[in-house]
Amino acid sequence: MIISEFSAKNWSLGGVPLSVAGEPFVSGVDEFLDYVAAATVFELEHDRYSGAPVFPAHWPGYVYTLHRRHEADQGRTSASGTITMQEHSGTHIDALCHQALEMEMFGGVTVSPAVQNPRGFTELGAETILPILRRGLLLDVAAIKGVDRLPPSYLVTAADLESAAAARQLTPRTGDCLLVRTGTGQLFEDPEPYLEGAGVAADGARWLAARQPFLCGADNVAFDYPKNLDAELGSLPSHTVLIVEAGIHIVENLNLEGLAAANCHEFVFICLPMKLRGVTGSPVRPIALSPRHPAR
Repeated sequence: MIISEFSAKNWSLGGVPLSVAGEPFVSGVDEFLDYVAAATVFELEHDRYSGAPVFPAHWPGYVYTLHRRHEADQGRTSASGTITMQEHSGTHIDALCHQALEMEMFGGVTVSPAVQNPRGFTELGAETILPILRRGLLLDVAAIKGVDRLPPSYLVTAADLESAAAARQLTPRTGDCLLVRTGTGQLFEDPEPYLEGAGVAADGARWLAARQPFLCGADNVAFDYPKNLDAELGSLPSHTVLIVEAGIHIVENLNLEGLAAANCHEFVFICLPMKLRGVTGSPVRPIALSPRHPAR
């Protein structure tokens, strides 16, 4: 299957053209590799390890057990292990079957025995998420508040997001990937305060949804503040607004500190969900590629 995100349109990043009239700006594999090599690649995933912070409903998160070991006096040896992992642990993307409201998922899909069974979902599973190669924007709310990290339990509002976009003259476009930085990602190695980090409020989620992005992400455990109970939507209101109402994927536990430190707010966002059939989410290793920050 051939997937093209940019056919039949001009596409540029920070004034650097990547395609013209649907045709690649560079021709040939070597020239393309030279183009990519001249850019900076930002790693947006956190390490996966036992004991990493995880939303309580997804405990135990990630566990690795070594069951084959290198032994002395055996010549050539092999080591291997078993990974036990909740799909919503570590840096991951939510499939659209992850959330429902009154037993109805995005697009009016009713949760029935034909759709939901012990082996997963027959509709809206992680295998339906196409490889992601899109324009990404960093909405650095912590920066516009003049702090390194937003206070615990802070709710990011529509006004905050509007200010973050305006401060960098960013105009979200349909199909973009909008990443919200709260600064909480700095605490990933310290689970207790990390789980209390700021999240996006319902009106913030509606501001994002109105821009019609492909996905939204944040540097916290649940995109929402986990304990926020919205008067209208109840728990995890941003999940209802984005996933159930708008069909917008969410990426959680992002590491956005490198982008913020480099003052990089516009980039190519690359993210490859695993084709896990019927599963409600997928671990991912997203990266940001920026031609405006050449590699040294």
